[in-house]
Amino acid sequence: MRANHVSTAKTILVVEDERIVARDLQHVLSDFGYSVPATAASSEDAMRLAAEKCPDLVLMDIRIKGQRDGIETAAILRERFGVPIVYLTAHADDDAVAQAKKTEPYGYLIKPVRADELRSTIEIALYKHEMERRLRER
Repeated sequence: MRANHVSTAKTILVVEDERIVARDLQHVLSDFGYSVPATAASSEDAMRLAAEKCPDLVLMDIRIKGQRDGIETAAILRERFGVPIVYLTAHADDDAVAQAKKTEPYGYLIKPVRADELRSTIEIALYKHEMERRLRER
């Protein structure tokens, strides 16, 4: 097993209210070498888990359980924790995309997503976020 790789693995929080989809994403991301310690089904779960787990990236569905949708939740997570967001959604209508753009996501993937698209989008998002962090430090 990749013991030394796991210790430096980036942590991803999956926010998806369909349990089967969330579990599948968790397995796929783990196979890629990411740490996915938990998944969230609602905005409240996402806030709690983000505070506990300090994720390096959030994979966010737009339609989730609870009073807040994924876009509103993403805006709060970004503001509170400075974490990059990648949307993974079945909704590609103009309104959803326009609303999502306001949260400055690092990616927007349409379900069903191919594993290679998921991996490359996450890698680019993590890299871009790290470069922006380094630029701010200068």
